[in-house]
Amino acid sequence: MKFFASIAAAAFFAATSIAGDVELGGMKSKAPAGWKEEEPTSSMRLTQFKIPAAEGDKDDAELIIFFFKGGSGSADDNLKRQLAKFKPLEGKDKVESKVEKIKFGKLEAPYQDITGNYLLKKRPFDPADKGVEKTNYRQLYVILLTEAGDFYPTLIGPAKTVEKHKKDFEDWLKNFK
Repeated sequence: MKFFASIAAAAFFAATSIAGDVELGGMKSKAPAGWKEEEPTSSMRLTQFKIPAAEGDKDDAELIIFFFKGGSGSADDNLKRQLAKFKPLEGKDKVESKVEKIKFGKLEAPYQDITGNYLLKKRPFDPADKGVEKTNYRQLYVILLTEAGDFYPTLIGPAKTVEKHKKDFEDWLKNFK
């Protein structure tokens, strides 16, 4: 009997660490089943998830929710900062980027889609950190400004992996209530 109780407990804890409710600005949405919640690697991260790689990609994607209680500049400043993290793909003269609006629960928020070569830095504000260039990466970035603070859900990873999970990401954003 103890054996079955142990299996049931392990299954419960695995399920809660893989997909759970995320709360942003007083609204909640359930993370898709394939997203695995991880311990945030920085104090600027409210939470983060590992999202499985698409077939043929060696890296998983990450969903990071950045949070700044006092804000982090204008929406335009933030969009420019995100774009600056990318270089054009080989053979292109500029980074592919577009900005639209997306429903976030009942709100509308700026939604940036960037594709290019991403400069991954472990310490983004350290000038000594030269970073590692990740080829053909894509980032989906949302700016949600609320009275509780500013939230920035960011899906980043290999372009094919991000494309595979784009609909889940957008549905997750729209389902906040």
